[in-house]
Parts: sequence; structure tokens; C-alpha cells
Amino acid sequence: MRSFNRGYFDTRPVTLTPSINKHAEGSCLVEFGDTRVHVTASVEERVPPHVLGTGGGWVTAEYGMLPRATHDRSRREAAQGKQGGRTLEIQRLIGRALRASIDLKTLGQRTVTLDCDVLQADGGTRTASITGAYVALVLALRKLKAKGTLSQLPKLTHVAAISVGVVKGQVSVDLDYVEDSGGEVDLNIVALEGDRLVEVQGTAEHGSFDRAQLNAMLDAGLAATTRLIALQKQVLG
Repeated sequence: MRSFNRGYFDTRPVTLTPSINKHAEGSCLVEFGDTRVHVTASVEERVPPHVLGTGGGWVTAEYGMLPRATHDRSRREAAQGKQGGRTLEIQRLIGRALRASIDLKTLGQRTVTLDCDVLQADGGTRTASITGAYVALVLALRKLKAKGTLSQLPKLTHVAAISVGVVKGQVSVDLDYVEDSGGEVDLNIVALEGDRLVEVQGTAEHGSFDRAQLNAMLDAGLAATTRLIALQKQVLG
């Protein structure tokens, strides 16, 4: 039996709570089962050097886990003086995913930073971050338009992400920590509305997997991202 008494192709209960932070331009608390991530979107009227002169804007992300997000306390990376490789890889993934969802040319010379802070981790923190970050991004842009900073919203396409894997020989969607740590295959799928893939990260943790299993994981993952996008639309109205 999987956690939350769900089927192989079912996600854990997913909740997107918008506008959770009163200070940020946009925010969202995203919950995938027992995984909880607090996401804020902050807007600055400047762009990084590599974007200067292009006429467009930039979307980037930072990611971190609170000390007791996991079973044992982990030291804050700031206290260690540097970010770990996993943290850098995840925040770059989040940034790529969100940039794929927006026409940066119509954002203007401004930067939106998505801060994704993991309050509690039980697998799938990067996919939850991406799914919630899109909601925070849209809310931030709507606030800019309401203030008159933006004359119109940039062209946007919904983006969501989900983990898929093979656990005890069975393709399964939205792996929790136990499944993720013990499964044979771990795959993360980032997709735009319309089943357009942005990124696929996959690894065989034990042995290997064949093309039929890969196709089955992609099909199950895209079906799940479609459901997540429907939830985003419901939350954003």
C-alpha cells in the first residue's frame, strides 16, 4: 500500500495556498503530501549583466532546506559558507523551468527571483517547488500590472513538475521519501501545458530500465502534470 492509500499513478494530496506571505509580490505554500515548500516571488527593477541590452527580463530561483526539514537536523548552508552541489543543481532546475514558462522579452528590464524554502521534506521537493513557483510568479506579475508597473502581463504558459519512478517493478507517480530512496528508477519530469517537456532527469538506482518503462514513466508523469496544471488554474482563477 502506498502512502495516503493511493494508486500507482496517483499523486499524494496536493494543496496550493496562494498569497501566503504578505510582504512578497507573490507567494504560495505548496504541499505534496507531507512535503511542504514556502515559495515567494520578489521583483527587482534591474537585470543581471548577461541580460543587459537584450530589452528583456530574467527569472531565477534560490532553493534551500530548513534545518529540521528532514529527520535529522542539517546545518544551514550559510553557516557552512557555501551552497552544496545538490542545492545549486535544484535551484538551476527551478530557474530553467520558470523561464520556459514566460516570454522574457515582454517582462521588461526586471528580475523575478523565486525563493523556495523547504519547510518539511518527504520526497519531491524540487517538483513541488516548481509547481508552486509558477503560482507565485503569476501572482507577482498580476500585482505589478495592478500597480501600473506592467502595462500588460507577459505571455505565460503553465509549468508543473512531478517525480516518477519504478518501485518494486511498478511504475509509480509522485514518490515519497521511502519510495525514492528504495526504488529502482528515479525520474523527474518538468512539462509545460500541452505536454511540452522542459526537462527530464532520470537515473536507474539499481540495475537499468528499458524503453518501454521509460515511455510508461513519461506517459504517467505527463498525465500527472496535466492534473497539477488544472489545480494551478483553479487556484489562480
